[in-house]
Amino acid sequence: MLSKVAERVYWTARYLERVENTARLIRVYDNLLFDLPRSLNFGWYNLIIINSAQKEFGERYTVEDERNVIKFLLGDESSSCSMVTSLQMIRENVRTTRDVVPEETWELVNELSLYVEANIQQGVNRSQRHTFLDGVVKGCQQILGLLYGTMPHDAAWDFLRLGRNLERADMNTRIMDAGITAVLHVEDNDTAVNSRQIIWGNVLRSLGADQAYRRTTRVAVRGETVAHYLLEDREFPRSIAHCVGAIIQSAAALPRSKDVVTALKQIESNLFDEVDYQQLGDPLREYINDLQQELAAIHSLIAGNWFAGMEQSQQQAAG
Repeated sequence: MLSKVAERVYWTARYLERVENTARLIRVYDNLLFDLPRSLNFGWYNLIIINSAQKEFGERYTVEDERNVIKFLLGDESSSCSMVTSLQMIRENVRTTRDVVPEETWELVNELSLYVEANIQQGVNRSQRHTFLDGVVKGCQQILGLLYGTMPHDAAWDFLRLGRNLERADMNTRIMDAGITAVLHVEDNDTAVNSRQIIWGNVLRSLGADQAYRRTTRVAVRGETVAHYLLEDREFPRSIAHCVGAIIQSAAALPRSKDVVTALKQIESNLFDEVDYQQLGDPLREYINDLQQELAAIHSLIAGNWFAGMEQSQQQAAG
C-alpha cells in the first residue's frame, strides 16, 4: 500500500481517539466540580497545561477561565488541539482513503461532525455539557465499531491499530495527569482521603474502567492501585501496557518491521521501571511526562520507517 495512504489511515485513527478522549478529559474535570468540596480551588487552565498548549492558548485568550478553556478545547477552529480541528482532519483523511476503509465511515464521520457543529454551545455551557460529551463519545465509538466489524484485517487495518493504540495511550496519560493535578489540589485536611478516592474514581469512570478495575483488583478505589492498573494491566484495552503490546503486535504484521519491533520491545521492557506507586503527586507527574516522551519516540519510529511525509507527521503529532 502507498506510504501516504498508510499515513492517512494512521492519522484517521489517532484523530478519532483524540476527539473521544478530549471529551473524556473534559468530563473528568466537569464531574469533579460536582463531587469535590467547594473549598478546593480547581483551575480549568490545568487542562491547557496537560495538553501542552499554553503558548497557543495565550495567543487567543487573556482570561484563563473555564469558558475560554472549554471553547479552546472544543470549538476553536484555530486551535490545533481542539475537537473541531481533529474532526476536520478525520474528514480529510477519510475522504482521501475511502478505498481502504468501509464506505459507511465517510457517512458516520460527517454525522459526527454535523452533531458537534450543531451542538458545540452545549459543550461550552456547563448545564448541558455532559449530554454533549456523551454524544461525542458514542459517535466515536460508533465509527470504531464499524471499522472493527467490517474492515479487512490487512495492512491498512494494522496502520489503523497503530494510530489508535498510540493515541489512546497518550490520551490515557493526559487523563491520569488530570487526576494527579486534582490530587495535588486536595488540602491536607479531614476530607483529603475521601477527596482522593473521588478523584481516582472519576478517572476510572472517564476511561470506562470502573467495573473492570473492581473485577480485576477486588479492592476499593485507591490511588496507587488505580495508577498501577491503568499503566500496567495488560488485559484492559486502555492501559498503557495493553496499548504498547498492541502496537508491537501490529508493527510486527507489517513489512520492513524487524528494526522497529526490536526498538519497540526495548522501550516496552523499561517502560515501568521508574514509576513509584507510593508517590502519587509530583513524582508521578514527572513519570507521566517521561512516558509521553517515550510515546512520542514510538511515533517517530513508526513515521520514520513507513511514512514518506515525516515532517507532516511530526507537525500533526505536535497538535
